[in-house]
Amino acid sequence: MRSEALLLYFTLLQFAGAGFPEDSEPISISHGNYTKQYPIFVGHKPGRNTTQRHKLDIQLIIIMNRTLYIAARDHIYTVDMDTSHTEEIYFSKKLTWKSRQSDVDTCRMKGKHKDECHNFIKVLLKRSDDTLFICGTNAFNPACRNYKMETLEYLDEEISGMARCPYDAKHANVALFADGKLYSATVTDFLAIDAVIYRSLGDNPTLRTVKHDSKWLKEPYFIQAVDYGDFIYFFYREIAVEYNSMGKVVFPRVAQVCKNDMGGSQRVLEKQWTSFLKARLNCSVPGDSHFYFNILQAVTDVVHVNDHDVVLATFSTPYNSIPGSAVCAYDMTDIANVFTGRFKEQKSPDSTWTPVPDERVPKPRPGSCAGSASLERYTTSTDFPDDTLNFIKTHPLMDEAVPAVAHRPWFLRTMVRYRLTKIAVDTAAGPYHNHTVVFLGSEKGIVLKFLARTGNSGFLNDSLFLEEMDIYNPEKCNYDGVEDRRIVGMHLDKHSNSLYVAFSTCVILVPFGRCERHGKCKKTCIASRDPYCVWLKEGGTCTQLVPGSRVAFEQDIEHGNTEGLGECQNSFVALNVQDRVPEILLQLLY
Repeated sequence: MRSEALLLYFTLLQFAGAGFPEDSEPISISHGNYTKQYPIFVGHKPGRNTTQRHKLDIQLIIIMNRTLYIAARDHIYTVDMDTSHTEEIYFSKKLTWKSRQSDVDTCRMKGKHKDECHNFIKVLLKRSDDTLFICGTNAFNPACRNYKMETLEYLDEEISGMARCPYDAKHANVALFADGKLYSATVTDFLAIDAVIYRSLGDNPTLRTVKHDSKWLKEPYFIQAVDYGDFIYFFYREIAVEYNSMGKVVFPRVAQVCKNDMGGSQRVLEKQWTSFLKARLNCSVPGDSHFYFNILQAVTDVVHVNDHDVVLATFSTPYNSIPGSAVCAYDMTDIANVFTGRFKEQKSPDSTWTPVPDERVPKPRPGSCAGSASLERYTTSTDFPDDTLNFIKTHPLMDEAVPAVAHRPWFLRTMVRYRLTKIAVDTAAGPYHNHTVVFLGSEKGIVLKFLARTGNSGFLNDSLFLEEMDIYNPEKCNYDGVEDRRIVGMHLDKHSNSLYVAFSTCVILVPFGRCERHGKCKKTCIASRDPYCVWLKEGGTCTQLVPGSRVAFEQDIEHGNTEGLGECQNSFVALNVQDRVPEILLQLLY
């Protein structure tokens, strides 16, 4: 471990000498003494004793129909997002789903600690307009239920959560509904040996990845699932089989499956995917020797930026090395192109992996969707010939990696002692909804805010570091003397221009901008270059503009030009002032 860290250290030094990009500095800094004023959720209901606390163990947060859902241990809390919150955020409804005592007893008999033998909610999805689909670990016996969205009323019988939800709360999983079917990626067993990408429910047959085949999946850590076009895309990291000779090397991956996949024939790939393909994601600093960020941490949904459909992803260096993080963007067109490229194979256990010559690829092309333009004669994947099915069974890996937009990260953070692990994107920031702002969450409770900028190509090629915020509130978030600063979820609320930041013990509501700190100082307001902050011509103050406002204002996001503006007296001018400043968020008229 130490030798690997030293190797990375000297590699970074080598890159630094060869022009490795330096970390940019934020225009503005907000310390914990200032951000501790923000409203916070710690599991209380209005009117109850607010001094009592119980362990939340928040697993995820999600926003649906102006309601924030907080999935935790044994409970799901809902928060009305249209209710005003000043100091504390209270829940409006609470769903309680605890494991039966028999499941808890079995869990303890298998050697698990009592704190592990709870029902940790790991799947929370909208199944229909009025139904929630919820799965929990259920004391290492995963289960799923349907609940009425409006009342959180339990609707029907409980079903098995196997292959839909992990057994252990520490295991990563993803799930989504598409066309009435559930697509999930998790592990199917108590020991977490059998990793699976799985489709269930709905009308189509249940399908899964090939069991215990390292060419398909090798100790994956699932990050995200995306519904796009004819495919479901899964983003994850795993041990790279193509680099076995170098030990356990982890690569970031994207895999695709066709939504109309019906499985193979009775001879080959029956009840298994016929369209599963995977490729490496390339997030690296170019040079004579590329420096790769291989630990995929978070991926956005598909967002539309400057006429391109893209996903943004955060990467880091390995955990046993010097901390470093990068953000790369991937065009969905580039992802699709890689999956129509060359396959990769290993001819013998001791040989290196090489591209498969085109003349050896059978027809119809393995991994294609039945009924597509070139496969009209095959109305279902069960009709594919054995040659095609056998090839895809042994060749799921593509030769080329998916390139990052501009072939490099658009943001790097390497000179800090934390990694960036969460991401949220606002593609319509600013008064004219024409800017893209990215929020990055870290394992130390720090949130970074960046402006994504475009170049001559009209697409992402640069970033402006707007702000660094220390969000974690130890006074209110610490539970039983323990401080857990890892951010477990972030979601934007455009309606209130705020960001919900979730930790294991609390959720904090953070305004997009801290414009009020500039007060009546026009120079620092303009210099902030923050799309959410404007200088009001009438009244002479810096404020966060409420969506839909129609007022006269000044703003210079592109240059932050303060020429001719005088220095401010008795106003906020320092970037990292720690004094508490009263919040001013004017409710402007439409």
